[in-house]
Amino acid sequence: MDTPICDFVRSYRQKESVRLHMPGHKGKTLLGFEDYDITEINGADSLYEANGIIMRSEKNASKLFGAETFFSTEGSSLSIRAMIYLACLYSYSKGGKPLILAGRNAHKVFTSSAALLDFDVEWVFSKNSSSYISCPITPEETDEKLSTLKKKPVAVYITSPDYLGCVSDIKGIADVCHKYGVLLLVDNAHGAYLKFLPESRHPIDLGADACCDSAHKTLPVLTGGAYLHISDSAPDIFKSRAKDALALFGSTSPSYLILQSLDAANNYIFNGYRQELAEFVADVSDLKNKIVGYGYSLIGSEELKITVDTKAYGYYGSEFSSLLEEKGLVCEFSDLDFVVLMLTPQLRDKLKLIEEAFAGIEKKPPIKERAPSIAEPQRAMSIKEAYFLESEVVDAENSCGRVLATSNVGCPPAIPIVVSGEIISGQAVNCFKYYGIEKCLVISK
Repeated sequence: MDTPICDFVRSYRQKESVRLHMPGHKGKTLLGFEDYDITEINGADSLYEANGIIMRSEKNASKLFGAETFFSTEGSSLSIRAMIYLACLYSYSKGGKPLILAGRNAHKVFTSSAALLDFDVEWVFSKNSSSYISCPITPEETDEKLSTLKKKPVAVYITSPDYLGCVSDIKGIADVCHKYGVLLLVDNAHGAYLKFLPESRHPIDLGADACCDSAHKTLPVLTGGAYLHISDSAPDIFKSRAKDALALFGSTSPSYLILQSLDAANNYIFNGYRQELAEFVADVSDLKNKIVGYGYSLIGSEELKITVDTKAYGYYGSEFSSLLEEKGLVCEFSDLDFVVLMLTPQLRDKLKLIEEAFAGIEKKPPIKERAPSIAEPQRAMSIKEAYFLESEVVDAENSCGRVLATSNVGCPPAIPIVVSGEIISGQAVNCFKYYGIEKCLVISK
């Protein structure tokens, strides 16, 4: 598969032209890659108006993913905002203010999108969640919620896979959504590789109307490289306005380093990635079985994640993560309950090291303490109102009864416990304490 963006930049470097254009380094090296870093010069195309090399590369990606695929150099955050904006456009074209039914473990970019786009949100909670980070919604829960809503939402929005590696039944949920005439949008940031398994588990193939993938999370792509995928089943406005939607929220200076990385990934995927992934997934499955054999408890069904319930082995997650780091293994995420390891075929020569690290940690009596549950919240005002009213910082322990203005949760996992405009309950305060949240931004009295 050709790599038009990479080829153009390579050719430009060889000309050794005087760079009387941005960026300011002019191709002179401080870090070692500056001569690959260009801007929208003649022939380089333009990401949001693509009709040249970027368009060709996006068409290559579209063939690989079986969708209308667009590049993002600002991660899935940009793709999510664009996807939701498209759903809002579609809703307004039908004559109504948008309502979106969303899984409660939505990334904070979803709630900030609600503030920017002023759509209404109805939350759905999973009955089988062991953490606020995870919300594996079932088709039955989706059907139950849709059947009881007085106003039909324009879309259902779910996160799958979630941060703990739990994967929802996308096909079943898609069937339910389409029965009600509702779109299905999926935050698939952690699952770009799902398309290339021996049997695809990618949302587009399972009936989603649109989804985002963070290429950089599971493919050999630079941080920030991501996709917005539009299915053939999506309304026409999704494809015709996708570039407008991305441009609305995206920087006018997209990184050509990231674009080259996405372009090169097309060729990487095309040339043997499916076989490489199949073999690696089998090896990871063997590794998981060995880890379980050492007495560990794993959760989640995602092929390239190892999520350990560390309390069952006698450790808090943060403590266990430190033990692994002492052995040279740096985890993706940890909290009091879990440790998350993200794997790709680039680590195929490290699986034995990972096994030895787990085998070398002594098992202790289980920790019985469980994470506090979160009750369904009471809303005081819209997300947009909460974002723009005067606010103040208070100690989290003294926040009960106040209305949250904006969430300051970091990434990972970037999932708010309380959403803007909701009243902070006593249970929420317990959760703040459990997860180490010390301050809250609340609406001023």
